[in-house]
Amino acid sequence: MLTIDNVYRASNALKGVVRKTDVIYAPKLCGGAELYLKTENLQTTGSFKVRGAYYKMTKLTDEEKARGVIACSAGNHAQGVALAAKKNGIKSVICLPDGAPISKVEATKSYGAEVCLVEGVYDDAYKRALELRDEKGYTFIHPFNDEDVIAGQGTIALELIEQLPDLDAVIVPIGGGGLISGIAYTIKTVNPRVKVYGVQASGAPSMKNSVADGQIEELASVSTIADGIAVKKPGDITYELCQKYVDEIVTVTDDEISAAILALMEQHKLVTEGAGAVAVAAVMFNKINIQGKKAVCVLSGGNIDVTILSRVIKRGLLMSGRSCQLMIELMDKPGQLKNVSRIIADLGGNVTSVHHERANEGSDVNGCYLRIILETRNFAHIEEIKKALTDFGFKLL
Repeated sequence: MLTIDNVYRASNALKGVVRKTDVIYAPKLCGGAELYLKTENLQTTGSFKVRGAYYKMTKLTDEEKARGVIACSAGNHAQGVALAAKKNGIKSVICLPDGAPISKVEATKSYGAEVCLVEGVYDDAYKRALELRDEKGYTFIHPFNDEDVIAGQGTIALELIEQLPDLDAVIVPIGGGGLISGIAYTIKTVNPRVKVYGVQASGAPSMKNSVADGQIEELASVSTIADGIAVKKPGDITYELCQKYVDEIVTVTDDEISAAILALMEQHKLVTEGAGAVAVAAVMFNKINIQGKKAVCVLSGGNIDVTILSRVIKRGLLMSGRSCQLMIELMDKPGQLKNVSRIIADLGGNVTSVHHERANEGSDVNGCYLRIILETRNFAHIEEIKKALTDFGFKLL
């Protein structure tokens, strides 16, 4: 059973195994609020998942340990289970979606687990893990729909209560709901005054839809850069806990998530994966009202695949007005490019790419197009540059 005593027992069991992650003040991410970041992206294995996985492992019988364990995961739970199994001398088999980032697959193997790649998404890996459980007699370690796993994740709340005793609100990512269930249950039990907000990717709003409609619902598909929370269907335990203890659930887009990842890197030198940045995205783009409040965003993980990091940064730059592409129609005569460059330079823009091409059929015979990419400060700066160009007589397309 999930009880507050079980959460405290989990906290004791995890001493010396997991880090008590720091809480960092983040004044620039949300004006008008006293905002902090709970840095679970700096946790052992790079994610909070090791908390629930390790605590669950301590509750197994000797017979269960001897048979070995199996789990399924988009990546972070896999690493948590693999590390916990290794520390306890237990064989582990992990089913991962075949689209899981290579970095997460290799990290899971490095902790000593046997990896089984399954075609599809998390839910497909889940079905295969259950099949192997029945075939081989393994003990299944659920990533979220397990009261011991939830109790392990709830230890984050115990740390927050100690680190920020006068906290008003906590903002938490939601995939299957294990993290927010543990945090919400613990926070509300100790201090019901604290608000708990959940955040999902708009391409995978399974818990939000289920809670809104009053019944567990399964999405036909999920699509988001936040692979760690791309879950089609919440668990029955986590659904009930979210219904009871979570005050509100909101969604953020992939562009907003990208902007949050960029802001965390630039302002706080913190690398987060998509799922780890959704709470910050919700705050940055005013999805939750925390004005005048003391709030904390849980950065749930930092295991982003470096191969997609550059693409995420590019999207983040566009989303925050830090990068801009302009298409300008010119007359092909001397001095045109010089004038465009001068206007942009005078206003502090930095041109990073220039592409010049002749006009198509049907256009003026002397016409041409100039496509430029430039670095800018923000959206207001982009509008200032556009206005200066049009005031000079250039036509923007």
